[in-house]
Parts: sequence; C-alpha cells; structure tokens
Amino acid sequence: MIEFLGSQNFIGIIYLVASALFILALKWMNRPATARRGIFAGETGMVLAIGGTLLQLGVDGKLQHLAIDYTWVFIALGIGTAVGIPLGLVQMTAVPQRTALSHAFGAFCVTLVGTAEFYLRTPNVRPFMMSVLCCEVILGGLTVTGSLMAAGKLQEVLPQRPITYKGQNVVNLGLLAVAIGIAGYLVHNPGATHLYPVMVGIALLFGVMLVIPIGGADMPTVISLLNSYAGLSAAAMGFVLGNKLLIVAGALDGSSGFILSVIMSKAMNRSFTNVVFGAFGQVAPAAAGAQEARPVKSASPEEAAGILAAASKVVIVPGYGMAVAQAQHKVRELYDSLTKRGIDVQFAIHPVAGRMPGHMNVLLAEADVPYDHLKEMDDINGDFPQTDVSLIIGANDVTNPAAKTDKSSPIYGMPVLDVERSHTVMVIKRSMNPGFAGIDNPLYYMDQTLMLFGDAKAFVSNIVKELSNSHG
Repeated sequence: MIEFLGSQNFIGIIYLVASALFILALKWMNRPATARRGIFAGETGMVLAIGGTLLQLGVDGKLQHLAIDYTWVFIALGIGTAVGIPLGLVQMTAVPQRTALSHAFGAFCVTLVGTAEFYLRTPNVRPFMMSVLCCEVILGGLTVTGSLMAAGKLQEVLPQRPITYKGQNVVNLGLLAVAIGIAGYLVHNPGATHLYPVMVGIALLFGVMLVIPIGGADMPTVISLLNSYAGLSAAAMGFVLGNKLLIVAGALDGSSGFILSVIMSKAMNRSFTNVVFGAFGQVAPAAAGAQEARPVKSASPEEAAGILAAASKVVIVPGYGMAVAQAQHKVRELYDSLTKRGIDVQFAIHPVAGRMPGHMNVLLAEADVPYDHLKEMDDINGDFPQTDVSLIIGANDVTNPAAKTDKSSPIYGMPVLDVERSHTVMVIKRSMNPGFAGIDNPLYYMDQTLMLFGDAKAFVSNIVKELSNSHG
C-alpha cells in the first residue's frame, strides 16, 4: 500500500482527479447557484495538485538532486499562505486589482521557473524545448508588468486615462518583434546566454507599454486577457517541466480567459485590436465645458422614495459607484422594501459593468439578492418601455445612449442598457463628472431623468427610511 501511494500510478490518479475538478469548477462557476460549488471544486483540485506534485518530486528524486529538502518547500508554502490570506480578505471594491495582482504573482512564478530551467539546461536543450521555454518567459514577463499596470490603474495610483504618444503601437510591436527574434536565435544557439536577460527585460517592458495606453473602460477585458496570458504561460511551463496537470490547468485557464475576453469584447462591440491598441477613454476637451452649461433636474431622497412607492415596475441598474460605496446591502434593503409593497423589482446587469467580469453579480450575491431577479442586458432591454422607474446606482458608461446615436463617441456601437426608454430615470451619482471611460452621458440631461446627488450607500439608506416611514 505504501509503495502504491508513492508510485507514478497513484500520482497519475491524483492528477486525473484534480484535472476533472478544474473542469467542473469552470462549469459550475458559470451559474450563480452553483458558483460556490465550483470554487470548492477548484480549491480541492489545487490541494490535490500540490500534494501530487510534492509526491512526484519525491519519486523523481529531483529534490535530492538539487540538494533541497521538503523543509524549504513547506517554508515557501507557509510564506505564500501568509501573503495569500490577507489578499483574499480585501474589500469587494478591491477585488479587480487583487485579481490583477494574482495574475502578476502567477506570471512571476512562471518567469522565475523558466529562468531557472534555462540556466540549468543550457546549452544541452533541444530546439522544441527552448522554443517552449522562450514562449513561457515572454508571456510570463509581459503578464507580470501588464498586470501590475492594470492593478495600478484600478487602484488609481496610476493615471486611469490612456497614456499615449505618436507611433506608440509601432514601438510596442517593435519591442515584441525583438523579443521574438531573440527567442528564435536562442532556439538555434542556446549557448548565447547573454541574450536571455535582454529577452526577459524586453518582455517586462512590453507588458508596461501594452497596458498604459488602455483606458479604464477596457479594464475588465484587459484583466481577462491577462488571465489568458498567465494560463498560456503556465501551460508552456508544464511542457518544460514535463507536468501534465500543469499543461491541463494552464490550457483551461488560458482558453477560458480568451473566451471571456471574446465575450466581453462582443459586449462592447469592439475587436481585440481595438481594445489593445485603441487608446480608448480619452476625454474630449469640449465635453467638459458642454456638461457644465447644460441644466439637470435633481431630487431629494424624500422625492425619490415617493416616485418609487408609486411605481409598479422598477429596474435597478448597479455599477461601480455601488461597489465603491459598498451599497449592495442597502440596495437589498431597498429591494425588500419595494417588493413588500407589491412592486416588481428587477436588476439589469451589463456584461462589463464594474471593473472586472461578473463584478455586479458577485456584489449582489454577497447581499443575497435573489438570483432570478438578476437579468442580463439582452433579457432586460425589452422591458424598459414598460418600466416605471429605472434606478441607476453609479453606472455611467453602460447606460450611455450616445453609444447608439453619436457616431463620434468612442463607445459608439457598444451595446448598452436602454434605460432612457423608461418612464422615469433616477441616477444616484456623487457629481456630474464623467465615468471611468471619461465620456459625458447625455442621459443625465433628458426630461425624464432625475439626478440624485450623493453617496450611493447613504442615499439608498435614506430612500429606505422614507419608504419605511410612509409605509408605517
């Protein structure tokens, strides 16, 4: 029995079960009702993967060959756990940048392992293995710095608007071409070790140059693309290390990230090249002056509560402003208060609302909003003409009608929520400043629109109080 537990057959079974759990995790996380099961399956699969890898190292004798024992492995696991737990306890508003940091850490690991393997194997490395190794470190390197730039933009320690200059795309593609050229040279001349740091350095620089010209509205797509790059680099590392499970896990991560990026780009009616090279989100100087001159109508919490109480059908549109204010639990209270009055309340979820895929779904699930009341854009858009009140909570770009009417707008052609077709539109917003994409929203100046200025959590709380007082 002990011999079997330490055999390649047993390790193969562990890897097979872990692979199945990774696949099931992706499937179950497609639906809110099974998402927790999916997360548990993914965590269990990862524990099995780590355990199987430790057994594999013992069977192969690699640890003894490198004069390293398990003590150092468990020290590293302890350090990783100590870092990972605080990262997992961040506020929901920080999850997008925390996710970007996770991509950076994973890609950094891949780049370090690739670098170690290069110097351990050189010059006795086959051309195929060298080509895979170069792909691993190039993808890993650009993902490290690209993810750090994305995290910096999301955390607002870096400018959220695109940073561009003339000929930037040519420079970026030139850098990538040089890195690929060095990789090709190393495949045929693995002894040219002095070129390896140059290749890695260019990959790291390319990651910076890749993300800084991308505006805030595209960050959800950027995060999913970086997730894809991290997965592909991990799959390449699996080939280098001869680890089948790593190949499977990396391929799943890479392909799912790529598919999600396609879905997100489709939701914005934009191509990959437009996302990566479009420098989207620049504010036109004339727009700022125009918005100051145009009048808007505003309302108090008391007035907003009265309008909601008189409605038969209400659609709540959450956005990043709700996340920043941590207002999801107050929104749930508003939902409860309205439904007790017999009012039909639905939630309209745009695919790219927030700053990462599924951001709004996660926030509302945290507040225990019923899953069946969360409606995707395609399912809810037809209901807006019959909607008495659309209550927008911090969602700017995904409700901008200019996407359908203004051909000069950067978001022209992007599918948006048709909230302007509602009888009344109420928008909770701190000020008239444009959203993360830096684009003014003509919805705010329409006759049926009322601006509710203030913090989303406080304003929704005041509306709930008014509804409770009038109902009592």
